[in-house]
Amino acid sequence: MGENEIIKVLILEDNPDDFFILKEALESSENMDFEISHVHRLARAISVMHEKPVDVVILDLQVPDSIGLETFLSFHGKFPHIPVVIMTGTKDYRIAIDAVQKGAQDYLNKGESSASAIIRTIRYAIERQRLVIELKKAYDEINTLKGIVPICAQCKSIRDDKGYWNKLEAYIEKHSDASFSHSVCPECADKLYGDEDWYIEMKKEKNEQE
Repeated sequence: MGENEIIKVLILEDNPDDFFILKEALESSENMDFEISHVHRLARAISVMHEKPVDVVILDLQVPDSIGLETFLSFHGKFPHIPVVIMTGTKDYRIAIDAVQKGAQDYLNKGESSASAIIRTIRYAIERQRLVIELKKAYDEINTLKGIVPICAQCKSIRDDKGYWNKLEAYIEKHSDASFSHSVCPECADKLYGDEDWYIEMKKEKNEQE
């Protein structure tokens, strides 16, 4: 996130005083601009998510149409890729911790007056969620090479899920971050050239020339 980038924030908070504190904190930022949407009910928050893009959600757990951890779980179940910061009071502190353990990125104490702390929490939540998504993507890509892979017993080509046969190295490069450099093992060098020592010496001279 760079300076003066517009961050779209959805705030689910039915207490006007708590919303005012958040709004004032975000609007006081000199380095970042925030586009704020405010709703009072969970159902409306879900509707807004379908209407326009949102970068981060600040979620009060106690709202008129939902109470406690279920508020977060209902929202997160529908939008698992959106970073969520929980608004918590002294009575629901443990619930906020549970929400973080189940996928929320962070929590804010209600009445937090430090604008820098609020903005920092939001920025870190967005960044952590981005890293989580990248790690999951990398994990999924690695897992694509698991399972039974049809391979030709003669030429070692691999059949992909569309029925096409691919060279082994091409298939692995496509489904992972691995790349190949080509060489010849001593056994094959002996078969190809009949004199392993001669071949190794030839390669050594070539490398020195390069």
